[in-house]
Amino acid sequence: MPTFSSDGVDIYYQVAGEGYPLVLSHEFAGNIDSWEPQVNFFSRRYQVITYCHRGYPPSGVPDDPNAYSQDHQVEDLYRLLRRLDIGQAHIGGLSMGGTVTLGFAIAHPEMCRSLVVASAGAGSDADDREQQLASWRALSESMVAEGMEKFADKYARGLERVQFLRKDPVGWAKFHAGFAGHSAQGSSLTFQGVQMKRPTIYQLQKELQQIKIPTLVMIGDEDAPCVGPAIFMKKNIPSCGLAVFPQSGHTINLEEPELYNRTVSDFLTAVEAGKWVERG
Repeated sequence: MPTFSSDGVDIYYQVAGEGYPLVLSHEFAGNIDSWEPQVNFFSRRYQVITYCHRGYPPSGVPDDPNAYSQDHQVEDLYRLLRRLDIGQAHIGGLSMGGTVTLGFAIAHPEMCRSLVVASAGAGSDADDREQQLASWRALSESMVAEGMEKFADKYARGLERVQFLRKDPVGWAKFHAGFAGHSAQGSSLTFQGVQMKRPTIYQLQKELQQIKIPTLVMIGDEDAPCVGPAIFMKKNIPSCGLAVFPQSGHTINLEEPELYNRTVSDFLTAVEAGKWVERG
């Protein structure tokens, strides 16, 4: 089982295919398996690298709450590329993985050929940040108190997830089962250390304006918490394009895999041909 140690935490990863490297970072409710439709498609042309964040078995699940943060996740991704002797890659992620992608681009722009940021920015639009944080803390505590199976059943039926259930009940059931099998401790500490402490998309305005890397932002039009942040990224990242999936929710890579893959493929082709435009 391929793993490497990142500051004492084992990080599990997989590599499929040959070609230019394409790295995919998963969402909070997913894991390495969440990228199966993308690995199957893109490994025909790229070296596709997927991995499990710390807190997500078979990666290590630290007991220390201080071992969980977006900075740790960015550092884990950096060390993964160094482990594989990769100097530059296409970097992509969904939701939590999308914010990791942004954080990685800010910290290590020279290592990014392009960025794909999907379904990212939930929590940025809150009018009452303190009330939201209190709600999130209650959620994180319920993962441990109730167990992941009960928590996953409610979370996977949320307003931004029911679209997946409606369109693909078999795929949704597989996603739900995977989520229910997550480590309650790892998920809770991830929520507390990453989602509750990372900067909002709006707080990153100056950093976004400095990103010169070709960027594709993708959202579902029914993923309400991410629509505003996506438009904000489009306005502030000079080389950003925005793709909106109709009648789609949060998990667009699984909900609409063919559209997702085609949209990303067209973007990567444009980048590699030098045809992705940076606004003046």
